[in-house]
Amino acid sequence: MKSFRDSKGQITIEFILWVGMILVIIVYSSSMVDDAHELNIAMAAARSGAVQGSNMNSFAIYPERAFLEYESSKERLNFPSSIKILRIETINYGFNSTYNRTRIQLRTHVYAPGITQKTYRDSLGSRINYYIRRSITHTFQTQNLTNNLYNPAFSSKYVFTTANVIWI
Repeated sequence: MKSFRDSKGQITIEFILWVGMILVIIVYSSSMVDDAHELNIAMAAARSGAVQGSNMNSFAIYPERAFLEYESSKERLNFPSSIKILRIETINYGFNSTYNRTRIQLRTHVYAPGITQKTYRDSLGSRINYYIRRSITHTFQTQNLTNNLYNPAFSSKYVFTTANVIWI
């Protein structure tokens, strides 16, 4: 009878240890999954913004001020063209103490065979980057943390900047 009580007590301690270890693993894993989930949401927003920016450029739809600038010095941009977003890369620069967040730089690769002049590409690239940052900012509702150009864009754990668009 005595040995039955000893084994019963041993099972309880083992069970508590296993449950405790599983809880520690779950808590640790959930924080990693949460960070990855936030980054995935930001990347989806960035892709959406890049497509929106390329569509605006493809259809030659611009705000009035940009249109007037393009009409006087960049006439080619006032006509529709084919622009394709190939990919968006992320570069993790680690924790940024200025913003108290991890800094991620986004680099977009774009293909537009009809646009060859560097000044035109720079203007189109700036508009694509603007829409990327704008989409991220609106997704995370952080408009109050950034400026009119949405530079940089924020989420709760990350700060996003954009590099010059790479034209292929």
